[in-house]
Amino acid sequence: MNYDTKIESEETAEGGARAYDPLEADAADERRSRRRLWIGAAIVLAILIAMWFMSRDDGAGALAEDASEQAPVVTVVSPGRTTVQGGISATGSLAARRELPVGAVGEGGRVDRVLVDQGDWVSQGQVLAVIDRSVQTQQQAGLAAQVQVAQADAQLAQSNLDRALQLVERGFISKADVDRLTATRDAAAARVKVAQAQLAEMRERTARLNILAPAAGLLLERNIEPGQVVGPGSGVLFRIASGGEMELLAQVGEDDLAKLSVGASAEVTPVGSEQTFNGQIWQLEPTINEGDRQGTARIALPYDPALRPGGFASARINSGSVVAPMLPESALLSDDQGTFVYVVGNDGKVARRNVRTGFVTDDGITVIEGLNGTERIVLRAGGFLNPGQTVKPVRQDGKQG
Repeated sequence: MNYDTKIESEETAEGGARAYDPLEADAADERRSRRRLWIGAAIVLAILIAMWFMSRDDGAGALAEDASEQAPVVTVVSPGRTTVQGGISATGSLAARRELPVGAVGEGGRVDRVLVDQGDWVSQGQVLAVIDRSVQTQQQAGLAAQVQVAQADAQLAQSNLDRALQLVERGFISKADVDRLTATRDAAAARVKVAQAQLAEMRERTARLNILAPAAGLLLERNIEPGQVVGPGSGVLFRIASGGEMELLAQVGEDDLAKLSVGASAEVTPVGSEQTFNGQIWQLEPTINEGDRQGTARIALPYDPALRPGGFASARINSGSVVAPMLPESALLSDDQGTFVYVVGNDGKVARRNVRTGFVTDDGITVIEGLNGTERIVLRAGGFLNPGQTVKPVRQDGKQG
């Protein structure tokens, strides 16, 4: 104990203060040292925890970066919306739209002359062939003579009646004689009419020996030659395409036929020709062939020498327009659940999207249901992806998607 301690102890004793205890002082020092150790340990622990979290974040970032680098690169496209003119392809044979068979309508006879040939354009009423009429000409002359005889008899009967009427006033002829003469005059006039009717009939029969075109058009067939004997049972002697109009009997599948309507336009290309002809559907046949499940769309075409009946041609029929996204065939996939595409989300993961397709064109296939056109669609290799898989999208221009 030094002097200061002694004085403090004495002052404490004198003033009634607490006496100094060396053990208590050591305990207080030990508590202060332990507190400092705990604080230091807490600081060190906090630093270690912070470092652990930092290292964990760096590791996760590295893993994420590694995963991003390992994700497959896919090409994506945002199709937007396009106005598409729908078209249906079909094939068929060319034929006359209205085919007119022409035969002998009179008594017939030996063919004297044929005035037309296949491929000629004929007008309505034009003489196609002339049949020998020498017999009919003689019959016609005889009937003309009978008309003259009947007219002479009628004139004589009229003269007799006129004279009788003058004599009856004088009382030389009775009323009964006048009536008889009147009847004779009327009978003679009637015989004139009969003879004239017979002559007119013979003239008509003679005129029918000419084979005439019933309508203007293109002569497709000629089955008659000079010297041939023809009659009502000789069959078809000529075939005419009325107005020269042609048609394509386009064979269309049952599903596509339901999309067409009368008046739809079409482009027809004959086989072996690069020339295209514009036409339109004028009739959809109401029946479907049970064998191949196809129907016939009849496409009317104007006259053109390049259109030959019996030839084969292809057609592109306009089936209407639609505004919808359009995708190439490579972007569309299908399975037992139907047609679908893979859409890449903002998180880089692919998701399946069921769609319904529409028109098929040379530029792609329209999607009429399931897309609005703003999505990022996997363009290729969709068959190697799975829903939920992370990918690295790249646009067609090579930029990051």
